[in-house]
Order: sequence, then structure tokens, then C-alpha cells
Amino acid sequence: MTLQETIQLKLQQDLQPDSLLIENESHRHGGPATESHFNITAVSTRFDGLALVKRHQHVYSLLSDELAAGVHALALHLYTPAEWDRRQQVTPASPDCRGGSKI
Repeated sequence: MTLQETIQLKLQQDLQPDSLLIENESHRHGGPATESHFNITAVSTRFDGLALVKRHQHVYSLLSDELAAGVHALALHLYTPAEWDRRQQVTPASPDCRGGSKI
């Protein structure tokens, strides 16, 4: 199972999301790591009533093993279903990498 598949399984099981998109963006960054940068968009009722920082903390705790094992960056876009509808179901684009060998 790839690291991306592991992340997807953990988030799917815990969040039971209406929508879940996980993009491996490692190829856009310097260095040899192939599974180190992920862009995650999750839409779940689990986020109802939670401040943004609490949503992020929850996902970071779910993925603590993966972060300790080499995941370097997570771009998290975490919405309730109502927020997702207001965004017209559009995920923000990731910025270009400015670190490592890309400077």
C-alpha cells in the first residue's frame, strides 16, 4: 500500500467524508522524496462546529505516523458540506514551490 493510499484509508475511516481528494504533489518539489507533499481536500460533517485550527489538529493527529515517517508537507482544505457548497466545490490551487532546488 502506498503512503497516499494509507492516508486516504485513515481519512476515509475517520472522517467519513462527502468528498475526499488527495493529490501527491511531491513531483513539484525539490529532492528525491516521492511521497512527501500532499494536497488534501476533505468535506465532512465531522467538521461542523469545529474551528479551522481544530480541524487541522485533528487531521495532523490522524496522520501523525505518516508525518513522522517522511511526509514533509500537507496542504489541508477542510470544509463542512455547507462551506464546500459556498466555495462552489472548488479547491484552492497550490502555489509553486519556492524551496529546495526550485529557488
